[in-house]
Amino acid sequence: MSLKIVVANWVHPDVLQYLRQHGEVVANPEREPWSRDTLLGHCRDAAALIAFMPESVDDAFLAACPDLRIVACALKGYDNFDVDACTRRGVWITIVPDLLTAPTAELTVGLMIALGRNLGPGNAFVKSGAFAGWRPRFYGRSLDGSTVGIVGAGAVGKAIARRLAGFRCSLFYHDAHRLTPDQEDELRLQRMPLVTLRAQSDFVVLALPLTEGTFHIVDARFLADMKPSACLVNPARGSLVDEAAVADALEKGRLAGYAADTFECEDWARTDRPGGVDPRLLQAENTLLTPHLGSAVDPVRLEIAQEAAESVVQCLRGEQPKGALNDPTPAAEVSSC
Repeated sequence: MSLKIVVANWVHPDVLQYLRQHGEVVANPEREPWSRDTLLGHCRDAAALIAFMPESVDDAFLAACPDLRIVACALKGYDNFDVDACTRRGVWITIVPDLLTAPTAELTVGLMIALGRNLGPGNAFVKSGAFAGWRPRFYGRSLDGSTVGIVGAGAVGKAIARRLAGFRCSLFYHDAHRLTPDQEDELRLQRMPLVTLRAQSDFVVLALPLTEGTFHIVDARFLADMKPSACLVNPARGSLVDEAAVADALEKGRLAGYAADTFECEDWARTDRPGGVDPRLLQAENTLLTPHLGSAVDPVRLEIAQEAAESVVQCLRGEQPKGALNDPTPAAEVSSC
C-alpha cells in the first residue's frame, strides 16, 4: 500500500515529483498555510509530514496522527516542534541545519546597511513624488568602521562575522560557549560580556535560537544599556525581542533604529503570542521590517525542501533520516516506516 506524505506548505514542483515516486502525496498548493484543523485532517492517516515555519507539532497533534513516522522540518529553528513528544511516540523529527545559514547572514548585512543608511525612508520619499534632487536629508550611520556586537556565535553568527570582514568593523561577540582562539583570530571576533557588548556596539545583531533562556533576551533593561545612537537587528527569532519594549525605546529616542526579519507573532509554540507586529513598529520611520526573507532565495528554498523530502524517503526505506534531532528507535535497531 502506498504510504501518505503530507506537504504542509507550497514547494517547488520538482520536490513533489520526487516524493510521488515514493508515496501518495497530499500537498498544499497555496502560499498560505493550512489551519491546524485542516493539517490534522490530512495527517490522521499519514506516514510522513513535511512541515514549515507556520506549523506546530506537539503531543496532542501526534496523538491524533498514530501512523505518523516522521516530521521532516524544512527549517533550522525547531522551537515549534516538541522533540521529546516525537521520541516518545516513535516519530523521527528532522531539520535542515546548514542551508539557511548563508542567505540569512547575507540578509542580515543588508538589513544593517539599509537601516543605518535610511534606505527605507529614502525609498518612500522618492516614491512619494516629493524628491526634486539632492538635499541634506536622511543622514545615517555607516556600517564601515562601526562597532558590531553579535549575540550568538553559532553558524549564523560566524557567517555574519565573515561577511562583515570587508567593512573594517570592530567585531565583538557574546556566547555561552567560547570560540577557539583560531576561530576568533580567523573571524576577528573578540568575546565580551553581554552587558559590555550592548553598551559599546553601534549595531547589535541577534543570532540565537529561541529557548527558555533566550526568550525576551532583549527587554527594557537590555535596551537601556545600549547607546541611543545604536541600531538593533533581529534576523533570528521574533521572541528573542520584547517588541513592545523596542517600540518604547524608539519612541523615547533611546534606540536609533530597529530592523527585523522575524516577529513575535510567528512563534506558534507560544500560546500568548501577539496577533501581529506591534503597530508602533509598523508606523515608526526608523524601523526596517521584512517578511521573514532570511532563506527566501529561490534555489536555496528548493534545496531546503528537497533535503526535507529526502529525509522522508530515507525513513520510508527504513534508514536513519538525515538531519535527525532524535532517535525514536530501539537501541541498535532502525525500524522501517
